[in-house]
Amino acid sequence: MTNQQSVVSNSQSKVVLLVEDNPDDVELTLRAFRKYNIMNEVVVASDGAEALDYLFCTGRYASRDTNNLPEIVLLDLKLPKVDGLEVLQRLRADERTKHLPVVILTSSNEERDLIKGYKLGANSYVQKPVEFTQFSEAVGRLGIYWLLLNKSPKKGG
Repeated sequence: MTNQQSVVSNSQSKVVLLVEDNPDDVELTLRAFRKYNIMNEVVVASDGAEALDYLFCTGRYASRDTNNLPEIVLLDLKLPKVDGLEVLQRLRADERTKHLPVVILTSSNEERDLIKGYKLGANSYVQKPVEFTQFSEAVGRLGIYWLLLNKSPKKGG
């Protein structure tokens, strides 16, 4: 576990953008990260419009550094204002964000959502388990994989 802890601490500068409108799911995700010693900063966007503002440095995030993209986006599909699939479509259409890893983390078990998510360029599609222990384990594994094991292209590359 010591080796994992040291690797986790080296990844702390990697920001996670969690796009989730359900406060309970936000809290469960944050608890799961803590349980798995994932201490990265997590920025929470409560709707699709806020996520786009954060990613493209507009609105209340206009002063944010445009070169400082999150390491990963955990994206719910059923969101107010702009739904998750539209957020994904906009990310893939922009040169700055087209390679940004996006994991759809949703309660939807609709086959059409899964297919459309992959067609639009999702890197992964995970259905949220209903039971807390399974949810926690799934989120912990996602964090470890995407923040520690996965190699992403350099920003702007």
